[in-house]
Amino acid sequence: MDSGVKKSFVKYNYELFAHHLYELEKGLRHLVLHTAPIEVMGEMIRKLEKSDVTFHIQELSKEKINLFFGEKECVEIVKRFKNKDLNKYTPEEDFILGIMLGYDTLKQTKRYLKFKDKY
Repeated sequence: MDSGVKKSFVKYNYELFAHHLYELEKGLRHLVLHTAPIEVMGEMIRKLEKSDVTFHIQELSKEKINLFFGEKECVEIVKRFKNKDLNKYTPEEDFILGIMLGYDTLKQTKRYLKFKDKY
């Protein structure tokens, strides 16, 4: 990725993070999962700490992280999933995460049943 494209991507990613934080502060979400380049992590963490928002970082690679942030109870549940890759979640963990992220309840229920049949 050339440096202009990378700068643009990093800027867009931070703007998306700011939008997620806004939705959280307005009560539209209780939990956010934001995947980001590791290079913007420090800036995002400072913003979360300044806003007194609970968060949890899951390192995906040397370049990317999953940043979970929101209500402390929701973040605590994510922490109890033991930093597993999202594709390693049990059907129950996947269902819980989807509901906390605000996904459609009926779609999550159908997804759970589909995963449960395979599990």
